[in-house]
Amino acid sequence: MRAGRDCPLDYRLSAEAFSGAVAFDCESLYVVGGLYGNRQALSALQQYLMHEPDARVVFNGDAHWFDVDPDLFAEIEQGLEPHISLRGNVETELGRGAESGAGCGCAYPDTVDDALVDRSNAIHNRLTNTVGCLPGMAERLAMRPATGLISVAGQRVAISHGDEQSLAGWGCGREALAEPARHQQLDQWLAENRIGVLATSHTCSAAALGLRHGVVINNGAAGLPNFADGRYGLVTRIATEPHPNALYRAKRGDLTIEALPLHYDHRAFLADFDRQWPLDSPAALSYRTRICFACADQLEQAMLGSFERCAGPLGTGDPFG
Repeated sequence: MRAGRDCPLDYRLSAEAFSGAVAFDCESLYVVGGLYGNRQALSALQQYLMHEPDARVVFNGDAHWFDVDPDLFAEIEQGLEPHISLRGNVETELGRGAESGAGCGCAYPDTVDDALVDRSNAIHNRLTNTVGCLPGMAERLAMRPATGLISVAGQRVAISHGDEQSLAGWGCGREALAEPARHQQLDQWLAENRIGVLATSHTCSAAALGLRHGVVINNGAAGLPNFADGRYGLVTRIATEPHPNALYRAKRGDLTIEALPLHYDHRAFLADFDRQWPLDSPAALSYRTRICFACADQLEQAMLGSFERCAGPLGTGDPFG
């Protein structure tokens, strides 16, 4: 097995993973993937929830990444407690208690540079040491489920960190979702499993696609900039009523599926990051440029079909101001 490149066999999701009963029904659901230990992004999410107290939240993996400070790691965990948390590859590997050979578990495709893969494995090693300083934490992470199945206003929503087949699958990345053959495969899967929305993350690049039988939406990263127009994270919201701050959305029956910005405190996040990761560290070499100067992607690149851009605010202050 190549660390950081190959998936362990237990990453594969069973064919029945999304065929059972839903965990609960709600009118508004936030799906938050790739928080990456950004406590400022977590605070920005909590601002949304203050204005929508009945909304439910599912963290669908990789809530940790940059938070190698044990106190910060524990603070992130405390913030997750009121909500449902799934395992991403980060939590899965940290929860093993022993090296599996998968490294960070990212299962990077061959198009990703070897140096970046090596740095991700090094970040994982640092995080492993952090978890070792927190009694019972590895066991806590290991107990989290890999998938979620929720009903929003009667429509079934499947949640995975990667894709419908693997915990760290790249089949819901932007490149994969641009392929017509993948459209057909996903549309058939949505129909067979009676799924209205498949919500994912993992690839760190936002994508949204409407198909005949349902919608696929990847929130990119809640804890990192996603587009060139600003330094903000991104979360998925699925609800019966639209949100005034949505960046882009699609309608599916009675549901609105949309991407919301998390306008976190950039300076505070950068201070946290630099305190933990010096300029020559693996995380700084891989991520600091994106953190400081946003992402090169244009928002329109994420909308692959049936989604429309909204006129919501893109300010850097209070999103409700």
